[in-house]
Amino acid sequence: MSFTIRKADNSDVEGVVDVIHTVFDEYSFTWEEGGYHKDLYDIEANYEQFFVAVIDHRVVGTVALELFDQIPGEIGTLGEHDGFVRVQGSDCSLERLYVHPDARRHGVGRALIDHVVHTARLEERKAMELWSDKRFGDAHRLYGRSGARVVGDRICHDPDQSPEWGLIIEL
Repeated sequence: MSFTIRKADNSDVEGVVDVIHTVFDEYSFTWEEGGYHKDLYDIEANYEQFFVAVIDHRVVGTVALELFDQIPGEIGTLGEHDGFVRVQGSDCSLERLYVHPDARRHGVGRALIDHVVHTARLEERKAMELWSDKRFGDAHRLYGRSGARVVGDRICHDPDQSPEWGLIIEL
């Protein structure tokens, strides 16, 4: 299966929403267009670095890289920052990694992770945080193969109050 990864823009909104909504339906998560998922309906306004994996002009995977000032504290420990439990010492985060079920097990997820890790390194970042619902076992194994390690857990601010693992990739 041949795919390309490119920067997303608002012309990709329909495909991005389709991929992520499909995964949310697969796991019976609540979709909240005007709340938790509002950011997806205007990618250009909400993300500087949002990428899509595309096969034959169809979005099959998504990922974003958020850059921010280093979160104070000992690297790889959890602490409260701006009202949320965060991975201390991180200065970027992997966000919105989803692969459509039809495109799984073809290297799409790994390529998207590699792409944001490479991009973060080009930006001279030191540590990447990521949060993942505890039910995403395949994703956790993929993250581990990419150098991520679990550092704790929290309850997500999504509509389902989902428990999630906090991970760090030291860059």
